[in-house]
Amino acid sequence: MTPRIDFTSDAFFRDPPKAIASLRASGPVVATRFPLIGDVWITTTHDATAEVLKDGVTFTLRKEDGKVAGLRWWMPKLVTTIANNMLTMDEPDHKRLRSIVDEAFRRRAIVAMEPRIRAIADDLADGLFATGSPADLVQRYARILPLSVISELLGLPMADRPRFIAWANAMSSLTNVVSFFRLMFAFRKMRAYLEEQLRIARAQGGEGLIAELVQVEREGGRISPDEMVSMVFLLLAAGSETTTHLISGSVYELLKNPGLRDWLEEDWSRAGLAVEEFLRFVSPVQFSKPRYVRRDLELEGVRLKKGDRVMVMLAAANMDPAIHDHAEQLDLERKPNRHISFGTGIHFCLGHQLARIEAACALEALFTRWPRLGLAVDSSQVNWRKRPGLRAIAKLPVVADAGGNRGAGNRTAKAEQLLAN
Repeated sequence: MTPRIDFTSDAFFRDPPKAIASLRASGPVVATRFPLIGDVWITTTHDATAEVLKDGVTFTLRKEDGKVAGLRWWMPKLVTTIANNMLTMDEPDHKRLRSIVDEAFRRRAIVAMEPRIRAIADDLADGLFATGSPADLVQRYARILPLSVISELLGLPMADRPRFIAWANAMSSLTNVVSFFRLMFAFRKMRAYLEEQLRIARAQGGEGLIAELVQVEREGGRISPDEMVSMVFLLLAAGSETTTHLISGSVYELLKNPGLRDWLEEDWSRAGLAVEEFLRFVSPVQFSKPRYVRRDLELEGVRLKKGDRVMVMLAAANMDPAIHDHAEQLDLERKPNRHISFGTGIHFCLGHQLARIEAACALEALFTRWPRLGLAVDSSQVNWRKRPGLRAIAKLPVVADAGGNRGAGNRTAKAEQLLAN
């Protein structure tokens, strides 16, 4: 019998290995009910996860009539429009759209952005406590850094950054049907804003990825106006939200584990290795989008029927003891590290390189500027957003000087107030 697990609970997010081990004991593929999605099969092993992600013929993101697997009948048309992007497309439409954004990305040297990303991180680290201590590291650092980077990459005005932060906060608040409909207001504003930015780029050109996309469009790239809006929406949202929670989750783990932090601070050339393990252990993206099963089959010995829906559990694949020794432990020196946080197959994350650079720069800038940084509350007081499928710390109160007790937390009345707000 499959254990009943609340995928939005603090208990699940605080100790994913425990819940995942319980699920895996029921089988490599288990039936459950997922928030907003409904009845679905989920994978609990690396091999089952990889098979679903790589077999785009058997496991498709859309029905034969073109409907997206994760959308429900009651969802507004606006959601359908925004969801009409390459992440929800099978071949050949996926290849058509991916080739357009790939071409635009090739014209922007991501690796060459590293000095600029580090400069942004340094500036944000300097201002972390500008409005007082303790500070919420999520809102004042982890959220702003990737939003700033993707805004520059897209060519969006930095003066509009407060809008992006408000929209990102709205998306993070998605937990149930009620919050879903509240989110529609933010979606409408985002769509209108992005349509205007595309209009400007088509009329005036400019710098940034939006202008590059428009140029590829002019050179014969086959993309509809709605698809272009959805593409930019995807790049802005996916290019910031998941990296926000990778950064905050990584900082949280380092603040809890002074020994690991000391190891990393001894030699920052180890940051790349550490980031790979944070990608595996933190697993900000816990699940993939739902897929339809196109024929009756057995997946890792479990019988699935045509029309069933399946979601791969990336976090479970990353915790599979058949792939990772002591998978439940955070090991910054782990080699090899066969995590699957960026997916695999045709939908392998386009922004993997950017996310890795941002996380490494964020950690080095933060701990170099604030070598005595510590939690402002006990780690047990830190909570996660009840967002299904995303492991996202809600608030992370930190102090600049935790003294010699860097990992234990330095609870203050202001810290408690920060958590309560």
